[in-house]
Amino acid sequence: MSGFDVVGFGALNVDKLFKVNSIAAAEEESFIEDYTEACGGSAANTAVGLARLGCKVGFIGKVGGDREGDLLLKDFCNEGVDTDGTIRAGQGKSGSVLGFVDKKGARALYINSGVNDSIKFGEINVEYVSQAQFLHLTSFVGEKSFQTQKTLLSAIPNSVKVSFDPGALYARKGYAELEPIIKKTFVLMPNVLELELLTGETDYCKGADLMVGRGVKIVAVKLGGDGCYVTDGRERHLTKAFKVKVVDTTGAGDAFCAGFLYGLVNGKSLFECSRLGNFVASRCVMKMGARTGLPFTKDLELLS
Repeated sequence: MSGFDVVGFGALNVDKLFKVNSIAAAEEESFIEDYTEACGGSAANTAVGLARLGCKVGFIGKVGGDREGDLLLKDFCNEGVDTDGTIRAGQGKSGSVLGFVDKKGARALYINSGVNDSIKFGEINVEYVSQAQFLHLTSFVGEKSFQTQKTLLSAIPNSVKVSFDPGALYARKGYAELEPIIKKTFVLMPNVLELELLTGETDYCKGADLMVGRGVKIVAVKLGGDGCYVTDGRERHLTKAFKVKVVDTTGAGDAFCAGFLYGLVNGKSLFECSRLGNFVASRCVMKMGARTGLPFTKDLELLS
């Protein structure tokens, strides 16, 4: 089996987004004005971002034997993400997210994780990951798949570098619970709030230093509209975001991870990685949805 640049491991969801006239509270009624469906999941969005930039990408996840499962796998195939590591469950539903978006862009999300939370270590082909340059981890709602991620980390060779985007879901677990993952993490990519949850530090520079002190090689802190802050303990870069017209911030963090990892895979400097992260995120927010605006290799010319 030839090696992947990056293998993603996270939840796979079909996002069902309803545009509503208002988000209803208990006992209230509202009506739906529009409906869209898109494939999502944090690590999955990052995987698609990397595949569009020409990286060789694989994915570990789980889908049901339903229409949503077909949709998720087909989308990966269309984008060039290898699905040999993705498990098809005999029973149970694929993950889905019901989202309600009002006229101001405020959102209410309901996650139905389905088979995402039932990934057992025995279902994973360790060889599939062992040849990869990076293993990119993101969060699951349930405990079983979280434990499986930890078990996988102790089974793969040290040559596989771990990239970790904890998301609020995992960051809330606190450092002690995540320590087995963080101890093996090469690059950590939290946003400011997640870093604060993990370190107790309100100053993200101090929080990043704390993580480097705990063995993380690179910390890339996502600052939203302010860009990112990146350090490896020696270099420090506060890199400004690209000025673009923001349409929808869904998936911007996942897009940042794709750009940053693309830089690392291709041996770019820390500063170049930070710019690539910001660039891919900037393209993402110019379109509706997490994947529509993700750039292709040819778009990288705009960076030069």
